[in-house]
Amino acid sequence: MNKTPWMYIPTLYLASGLPYIIINAVSVILYAQLGYENGQITFWTGMLYLPWILKMFWSPILEARATKCSWLVSAQVGLSALFLIIAALVCWDGFARPEVLANATFFTFSLLGFLIGAFMSATLDIATDGYYLLALTPREQGYFVGVRTIFYRIAMIAGSGVLVSVVGVLEKCGISSPYSWVLFFEALSLFFAVCAIFHSSVLPRPEADQPVRKTEAQAWKESFSGYFSQRHIVYILLFILLYRFGEALLEKMVPLFLLKPASECAYGMSMEMYGLIKGTLGVGAVILGNLVGGWLLGKFGFKKCIWAFAVALTLPNFFYVYLAVCKPSLAVVGMLITLEQFGYGMAMMAYTVFFMYICTGVYKTSHYAISTGIMALGMMVPSMISGWLQAKLGYEQFFITASVISLITFAVIPLTFKIDSLAEAEQSFRAGIKS
Repeated sequence: MNKTPWMYIPTLYLASGLPYIIINAVSVILYAQLGYENGQITFWTGMLYLPWILKMFWSPILEARATKCSWLVSAQVGLSALFLIIAALVCWDGFARPEVLANATFFTFSLLGFLIGAFMSATLDIATDGYYLLALTPREQGYFVGVRTIFYRIAMIAGSGVLVSVVGVLEKCGISSPYSWVLFFEALSLFFAVCAIFHSSVLPRPEADQPVRKTEAQAWKESFSGYFSQRHIVYILLFILLYRFGEALLEKMVPLFLLKPASECAYGMSMEMYGLIKGTLGVGAVILGNLVGGWLLGKFGFKKCIWAFAVALTLPNFFYVYLAVCKPSLAVVGMLITLEQFGYGMAMMAYTVFFMYICTGVYKTSHYAISTGIMALGMMVPSMISGWLQAKLGYEQFFITASVISLITFAVIPLTFKIDSLAEAEQSFRAGIKS
């Protein structure tokens, strides 16, 4: 039976995106609700990006040891078990120390759990992206690049939006925190168990999905030398590191600003409303942004679209200056966040396509992992310092500073025009020819 990619690409990227957002964003919301300080939250949850940076070092081992299909199913099984353990930790904390706010023991053990989950999630990303590049033809890859991006973004917005809103609803129905979070993590455990069973039975086994016939050391050496010997590698690295720099400064501070109480000069939004805005309006906006971005890239190409995408990525950062200064109504907040998610959806399509164009050869899975690992480095450092910076400046000055810094995106755009291989890869990719 010839299985259409529609049977598995959407679910693969739902399963790939969900743990990333749970570990890097929902953990922030959990710790904020339990009373931890902004600086402590952003520094330590910023460290959770580390596995996505380091994944470039073990991706060649994955290439040499087993199939991508086996790795991704195993990672989903591991995530199912891990989220069940985190649910038990949250339950233990609520039962054993109900009167203690910001308990250091729980923070340490739960953070360790999230870190282990981050390694599993990074492995899942490597295997999923590698499987995509091997199981689909170049023409199918071009067709489904928008689909995979949309479902990855749906997972991220739903994880930090819809599911968080459900936690808020449960608490209104009488299930107190942290027990509402216990149900949250138990549901995640069940989801990944179902995903593992489903994918183990429906995923095609392409002939190309075989371990690279090299020793691990040889595979590691060849994949890294191939990536970093590309022409204009400095321009490639600068674009990957700095394109999302402003967004990285804001990523963890935005939910903290929106959810922390007004007595701390924050907005004071309820968790239920935050989840509703992010999970309903945000999902629609990011999907529309992905569709529009994909259509524009297909029609006009990367270099003709990248300036407009940079505007769509950086302009919404200034919205938060307005929110911090004026504290407008929820309707205005919802409208601005919707516009932000639309711009983000457009801008990230360019990022995704850029990665695909620069990943070539037998080690394309490792090359993709190296690219996303460098991207994670560019996200980790600003995230770690954002809480400290906000504590020094206050919310208003922090958002002004972060918005101005985000303009660095426009400084790295011209570098992409100097990467000759980018235009060549785009031409080959759009023609359906393996470059």
